[in-house]
Order: sequence, then C-alpha cells, then structure tokens
Amino acid sequence: MTTLSDLNSSSDIGFVDLLHGIYEHSPWIAQRAAAARPFESITALKRALQHVLAQASPAEQLGLIRAHPELAGKAAIAGQLTAESTREQAKSGLNLCNPEEFSTLQRLNQDYNAKFGFPFIVCVRRHTRDSILRQFERRLRHDASAEFATALQEIFYITRLRVAAKVTGEGMPKVNGRLSTHVLDTHAGRPAAGVAVELFEYAGEQAHRIVRTVTNADGRTDQPLIGDRPLPIGRYELRFAMGDHFRRRDIEAGDPPFLDIVPLRFSIAEPEGHYHVPLLCSPWSYSTYRGS
Repeated sequence: MTTLSDLNSSSDIGFVDLLHGIYEHSPWIAQRAAAARPFESITALKRALQHVLAQASPAEQLGLIRAHPELAGKAAIAGQLTAESTREQAKSGLNLCNPEEFSTLQRLNQDYNAKFGFPFIVCVRRHTRDSILRQFERRLRHDASAEFATALQEIFYITRLRVAAKVTGEGMPKVNGRLSTHVLDTHAGRPAAGVAVELFEYAGEQAHRIVRTVTNADGRTDQPLIGDRPLPIGRYELRFAMGDHFRRRDIEAGDPPFLDIVPLRFSIAEPEGHYHVPLLCSPWSYSTYRGS
C-alpha cells in the first residue's frame, strides 16, 4: 500500500502513478489534484480529488462516466476490465449470475445505454446482486440530468473505497459497516451460548448462506457477521437453532418443539452503518430490534 507521506513527498508524475486506478482510465484527476498537496489526512486527499471532478467540465465528467465498464458486460466477458473493476464485480458476485440474471443484466445494459448514452454505474461493493438489479430498474425511470448526477455520486463511492484500499494514513474516511447479533435466553434470563446462527442473503426469492457461526459464552459471535467492508444493501435472514438450545437445557416445549429454527428477516440500507440484530427468545416467543 501507499502511505499518505509517500503521496505528499512524491513528484507530480509519481503522485499520479501512485494513485493509478483510483479513477477509471482518468489520470487527469490526480494530475490536477497534485497541486493541492500536502494533504493532512486521507479524507483531505479524497476531498481534493472530488473537488477536481466537481470543477471539471460536463464533457470531462461525461468522459469519466463513459470510461466505466458495463456490469457483467462485454468487457467483463472478454477479461478486459481494469484490475480494480474486475475485483469489485467479482466481490459483488456478478461473475456468479445465473443465466436468467445474466440475461436481465444484458437487457438492462442495452436499455440504459440507449436512454442515457453512458453505462450504468453503481458501487457494487455497497450492494447485493438483488439490490443491483433493483437499482438498475429504478434508475431507468430517471431523467438524464438526475441520472448523470447519480452516476457521479456512485463514482464518489467507488473511488472512496479505492482510496481507502490503496492509501494508509491519518483521517481515513468511514467506508465500512458492521452487522452483529447476540442471543438472550429470556427463560433463563442470561445469554444463550452455543446457538448455531446462519446468515442468508436473498436474491429474488432464493436465499444463499453467507455465514455460519455459533454464539459464545456472552451469547454473541466471536466476529461480526459482516465487518471490515461495506454492508451490501439488500435483504437478509438470520436463522437461530433455538430448538437445539432449549433441548440441551431439558426444557419441555412440545414434541416437536413450538420453536425450532427462529428466522429474522431484515434489510440493510446503510452500507457504512452498524446493524445489531439480536434475538430475545423463550421456548414459546421471541422478539428483536435494531440495536447498536
């Protein structure tokens, strides 16, 4: 990784080279931002880069938007994406689209380009596949000026993550979220240890498991369910094996028990937020809330 000190002390050419890939095929943004050095924080660096883009001409802004690839488009199929775009699309799971999802993306790409004259841009690391498709369909209803502004905002999110991944130093902007849980056995009045917990992400009506873990002595998980990255916008479900927990405690709750696997379905809308989704459960009832 590059340090903020390296950026501040490098030549103008070196500064541009160190920030290669931050803006898609657009080194002119780093070239103009170099004059604003030294930067006291990474947030100040990002603001300087953003200021250059905000002050650019509409034609230059459009050129930057058009420099971005389509999602799961021809460049991705041919392996012609930049290293940054390749990693981002892969992390979002776009390379795992089923044939129906892939066909839908191709249709949406064509419709979007036909209407606006530039590719659909979204910070894929802040979305699930399901959310990306919903965003695509919703934004197709925008007018051209609104969508131009939205594209630039999404580029802001993309480049903020790229800067945070490439540069170390003081004043890091907030780019990551956190999803956590804990389980309280309200019958016993104490944390529920040893409860199997699964986290599923929804795509349409299909759910696929992304985390499986077990609660510790505090009724929590040793690690966040999602952490050290943005929380992808989308729909999720937590499933808690409470039937097994109460059987281990020899609690009579029926045969089969009234509660076995307890599901909590919820949505995430704030990628940089903290979502704490606890389960308060007895053998016969349960509740939840969004905590902190």
